[in-house]
Amino acid sequence: MTPIRVTLACWPLRTRSDSDPLDGQRPRAAVNSRCCQGYGVGSLKSCKTMKEAYAVRRTVPPSAEIQDRIDGLLAGMTVGENPQQALSELARLGARLIIQRAVEEEFDAWLGRARYERRPEAAPGMRNGFRRRRVQTGEGELGVEIPQVREAAEPFVLRRFPYGTRLLRTDPLKAMIVGAFVRGLSMRDVESLCEQAGLGKVSKSTASRVCSELHERFLAFGRRDLYEVKLVALFLDAIYLPVRPQGPKEGVLCAWGFTENGERALVSVCLGMRESKDDWLELGRDLARRGMRSPMLIIADGAPGLIAAAEELWPRADRQHCTVHRLRNLLAKLPKTERERVRLAYWHALNQATSIADGTRRLRVLVDDLKSGGYQAAAACLADDLPALVVHLRYPLRHRKRWRSTNLLERSLGEVRRRTKVIGRFPGETSCLSLVWAVLDLFTHASNGATFTDLDRQHLYRIRYQPAENDTPQEVTAA
Repeated sequence: MTPIRVTLACWPLRTRSDSDPLDGQRPRAAVNSRCCQGYGVGSLKSCKTMKEAYAVRRTVPPSAEIQDRIDGLLAGMTVGENPQQALSELARLGARLIIQRAVEEEFDAWLGRARYERRPEAAPGMRNGFRRRRVQTGEGELGVEIPQVREAAEPFVLRRFPYGTRLLRTDPLKAMIVGAFVRGLSMRDVESLCEQAGLGKVSKSTASRVCSELHERFLAFGRRDLYEVKLVALFLDAIYLPVRPQGPKEGVLCAWGFTENGERALVSVCLGMRESKDDWLELGRDLARRGMRSPMLIIADGAPGLIAAAEELWPRADRQHCTVHRLRNLLAKLPKTERERVRLAYWHALNQATSIADGTRRLRVLVDDLKSGGYQAAAACLADDLPALVVHLRYPLRHRKRWRSTNLLERSLGEVRRRTKVIGRFPGETSCLSLVWAVLDLFTHASNGATFTDLDRQHLYRIRYQPAENDTPQEVTAA
């Protein structure tokens, strides 16, 4: 007689506890001795998957757990081995916290009472734990804990993320957070932005917490130490915004760069008034007080105050004059018929140069050509601060085009300008700086860094420990 083999499937068994009438009990599963073998039906993997389909009991709300993780990161990110990875994780946890709190607020309003609160007049229904749901966002996949209910007249349906939503557009959510803070915590603006994003209404307490936490994160950003941030290239630029309800636009100074590990690092966002030398000196001294060492290369435009401050703050660093800014100034002094020819000659000289000396020679030829053509103003413009236009030729070949202009920083500042265009005037500098930091921080973490090969690192090592005048074409082209 052939024996019959019986395998018990891992069906979860519902249990119920009266110790906490407002929260559910974690379901238990009956697992046979063969459950942990293999990966098919009856395996540990399938048991885990089936158990996750049921509500999971929690003694604290998920938002509190996320907040604890954020506090832990903030407490340990200054001494971690990879602070940039901690910042990236902090951004993801912040997005999860915002979404999770909005979900919990909606559930409390639907149930008619807060957690562990009893109201005789409230509708029937008891909390039954949480069920995890993964939401695809523009920043990646985020886990959201959806509250469950039992003994209710109708099931709880989350309006913010209806079933069938494959991708949650979080840009409106970011606009809600930033817009609320910028408008001075105006509840009307918060509700308007939420409705445009399809997220319904958000309570005043939730909006207040989100905006206050955004400001606290900005203050923490300005206080964190920079001893572990070792920059190879530092980009400096400013954007002019209507910082106050009245008066002219003021400058907001921004500084970020590439570390020795190739990661992007936003290091400073501060008010600069008219972008004077004193303003840039204050920014640089603040970076020094927080422990940041001198970068190897500084990329900036030709603002006189910025140039003077950079040379005083970091005398040993190389200074690259933005080649795009210089070309704009050059073309503005030429007739339209000559602009395309000069533009092509300008980029050809920089692209084909093999060393600083070669790049200087090629640009001098273009200066002489402009003089012979009768364009004296254009020739003087190109000749002014010409050595600073070719400093990038001292650095690894694969990074020259990215490090010869401030375009990387200007793209992120363009995103700031786009988001503030519809806002109008800011109520004050705190709101303005918080907005600029929030946008730049998101843009920095969403962008690619720089990749340094072993040859690149050897090249950078030689640059750091030998004078600029000893550079040779062979060393540059070897990278």
